[in-house]
Amino acid sequence: MYLYGASGHGKVVAEIAIGNGTEIHGFIDQDTAIKECIGISVSHILPSETEKIVISIGNNKVREKISQLFHKDQFVTLIHPKSIISKSAKLGMGTVVMGGAAINADTEIGEHCIINTNASVDHDCILEDFVHISPNVALAGNVSVGKGTHIGIGTSVIPGIKIGKWCVIGAGSVIIKDIPDGATVIGNPGKIIKRG
Repeated sequence: MYLYGASGHGKVVAEIAIGNGTEIHGFIDQDTAIKECIGISVSHILPSETEKIVISIGNNKVREKISQLFHKDQFVTLIHPKSIISKSAKLGMGTVVMGGAAINADTEIGEHCIINTNASVDHDCILEDFVHISPNVALAGNVSVGKGTHIGIGTSVIPGIKIGKWCVIGAGSVIIKDIPDGATVIGNPGKIIKRG
């Protein structure tokens, strides 16, 4: 398996793979100055179409762009051995779940999502593709999050909220109302400071 992205996020993803006993053949990165990451070699060319891939980059738009370089069946899902995943939850290909994260019953998580350290995604949530749930985020039940949205560290979202596509929710926000596509939101309670 190869990891695309030899940075801080890539280090965490690599450790999840290693913890699961997955052999990492190397990182891929466009920065030709990077030769290795946590002792693993870094290549600057794409691997063969038979190799498995996880995109280890936190930026949602960049992850979407890179995903188009590979065949869909090359992507794998990585789950930290110390996360808690309901047997009824569904996770899309290319998604990574970090240590301490909890994903509860009947939750659907799209492709190439990041459920970061100690994040909690409660029952019946729906997360579309390329969503990033930052560390210590708490999504209550029946929350939906649109494609490409990034929810900042420590944010809390009450039950039944709908957050649109390509939103940015600032760190520590408390979301008590639906959020439209493309909005940037900060504060407690969350206020829209920019519309897409």
